[in-house]
Amino acid sequence: MGKFLVILLLICTLAAGLGAWYFQTRAFYERLPDQVAVQLTTLGASSPQAFPITNFQGIDSDSSPIRFRACFDIDVDPAQLTPYARATPLVAPSWFDCFDAGKLTQALAEGRAQAVMGVSNIRYGIDRVVVLMDGRGYAWQQINPCGAAHFDGDPVPPGCPPPPERQDER
Repeated sequence: MGKFLVILLLICTLAAGLGAWYFQTRAFYERLPDQVAVQLTTLGASSPQAFPITNFQGIDSDSSPIRFRACFDIDVDPAQLTPYARATPLVAPSWFDCFDAGKLTQALAEGRAQAVMGVSNIRYGIDRVVVLMDGRGYAWQQINPCGAAHFDGDPVPPGCPPPPERQDER
């Protein structure tokens, strides 16, 4: 009876581990349809404008506002766009191979890439960030300082827009 219970426990542990892996890396992501433009914020502008792109690949999930990732070709001068100082590329699932957070982080640190504002507060406290490098664009969504404070239940820093009454409001 003891062997049976150990084997059953091992099978359950393996199933739970595989289930957790699947739900974290595959289950909720959807490929996005092809897009022909990306929203970027130019210097001094309060709202983004559309810039043409080609070869778009993107994924997103309704389960979290920071699961968006995209890669595309773009011909734009980063000097005309609003810089994004806190860019922290977020890891994409391994099967979405056009987006490599480690390489993007390294390119940003070495000055071979520039991070720019895509859309500020695309959802409250969430910015869409775009990194431009060698004619390619890489986009993701990350929590901004207003969102970090709000989601932690702290008062938002000065200069933040008023938070929604409920955290799940868009």
